[in-house]
This record gives sequence, C-alpha cells and structure tokens, in this order.
Amino acid sequence: MNLALNSDSLVQRGLKLSHLRLLAALAETGQLSLAADRLTIAQPAASRLLAEVERIVGAPVHSRTGRGMTLTAIGSTLALRAQRVQTELRDAARDIAEVAAGEIGHIRIGSVTGPAIDRVLPVLRAARIAAPRVTAEVTVAPSDILCDQLLAGKLDFVIGRLPQDSTHALFDMTPIAAEPVSLVVRRAHPLAHRSPLTAAALLDFDWLLPPADSILTRAVLARLRAHGLPAPPQRLSTASFLLIFALLQQSNAIAPLARAVAETFVQGPMAAYVLLDIDLGIEVEAFGLITRAGAILPPVAARIAAEIQMVTNL
Repeated sequence: MNLALNSDSLVQRGLKLSHLRLLAALAETGQLSLAADRLTIAQPAASRLLAEVERIVGAPVHSRTGRGMTLTAIGSTLALRAQRVQTELRDAARDIAEVAAGEIGHIRIGSVTGPAIDRVLPVLRAARIAAPRVTAEVTVAPSDILCDQLLAGKLDFVIGRLPQDSTHALFDMTPIAAEPVSLVVRRAHPLAHRSPLTAAALLDFDWLLPPADSILTRAVLARLRAHGLPAPPQRLSTASFLLIFALLQQSNAIAPLARAVAETFVQGPMAAYVLLDIDLGIEVEAFGLITRAGAILPPVAARIAAEIQMVTNL
C-alpha cells in the first residue's frame, strides 16, 4: 500500500466532498446505515463511497464491530479533517449569507455635514448592534470633493449634491430631502432671546458664511433678497465648523448652519449656543444618494445606503 500521500495526491486520486461527508457521518454515528440516512443516500451507495475512499487512500479506513463499525486510525484522521472541512463550509455559507444580507463588510461613506449627523450617524449607531461585523469610515466634506473621491474609487457612495460642473453624467443620484437652515448665535448674543425678531435686525451683526460660490451662501443670499434685504455684513468667510463655532463663542456673529448641525450644538440648558427665534425659510437644495453611474453597490453598502434614505425621525 502506498501511504505516502500529500493533499494534492488525494484530490488527484479522486477524493471528493461526498467522501468526506460520509467519513464525518460515520465518525458521528458508528453505523453505515445511519450515516447513509444522514446523507440521504441509499446504503449501497454509501458502501460504494466507502470503498472508493479506501481505494484512494490505499488502506482500510474502517473495520466492522458486531452490528456497527469503527474507523481505523487512518479513517479517524481523515474523518477529523472531514469534520473540520464541513465546519469551515458551514461557516463559509453563513459568511456568504451575511455578506449577501449586508451583515458583514466594510463601507466607505462620503457625506456633507447635515446628513452625516442626522442620517449617517444614527444608521451606523444602529448597525453596531444589528450588524456588529460591519465596519465603516465616513468622510465629511463638500459635495464636489466627495464626488471626486467617489469617481476615484475611494468611496462607495456619497450623501450630498451633484457637483456644479459638466460631470453629472458620471453619477446616478436619488434625491432624499432638502436641507433646512437655522441661524445660530452664542447664548449671550443680544438677539438670543428676543421674540418676535425681525429679519432687518439680523443685519446689524456680522454673519459667518462659507465662500461665495458655496451652495449654502447662495441659498442664504437668495432668501435674503426674497425678503427685500441686502447681503449681510461679512468680514470673514470660512467653511470650517471649528472656526465658526469658535468665532460664535467669542463674538456677536450669526452663523447660518444646516439645522441638523445647529440642533446638535444647542441641546440642553447649558449649551453654549442657541437658535435665533426666526425662520427666514432658508433651505439648501435637496441632497441625495450619489453613486458612480451604473454602479452596483456591495450588499453591505447597499443595505446601509437604503437605511440612510429611510431615516424619518428628523
């Protein structure tokens, strides 16, 4: 008998998964009939499989003991491996099912600030419990930067707006919602607790706005014009939220911010900032789910993207 076999020669000699399943069943049941039942095959078919295993291995793998059988040392060694293979295959099937269901994997999300706070964050927080094997990285930036990263393959999808250029054909977008804007000031601001508050009174103070070509600045200026008001005084232009909140705290400036962002910083009686009691109707155009044109998201990314679109507790 030639027992100098390596793993390749076992496969080359014809060892199949059906052989391994039979050996694993024999190790667990100790009877060929019970092993055949477990595999839902007839006993003669199980006998043929067992004979094939012994021909492939080149040595007996079982011996009869009364009405049952026992595996030889070679048979037991092979059966142990067979059980491990079956366990690995079951785990693989579970992993495939979890991946297909979006329960395992890594996603790369790009989002503008407002939706990042009131949509992406709640969904990822829930996913930590419902799908603990899902990991994520979130990039928060203006839409044009995010769309560039999406095209470069650095993001799976973007929650934002299409860039203001000729690249629209490169993307697919599903609108989600418009983004309301609130006016934020420090708690000790002269207008902080004034009610009613007129729009004209707002122009007595410096405003903190991003650059003139930003979508927020355009929306603010358009809405002020609709109220018959000029552009507000503005001595500093910045898109940095860190700098905006630092300046709000140290001055009487007014900052128009996405409501989701603003409400995060004004919660609680000890909050350093408050919302002004006036609604100018400022609303930034709808953001949406943006993907590369024709792209099919991986299951985990598709699941998270769908949940972000479905968020309603805003």
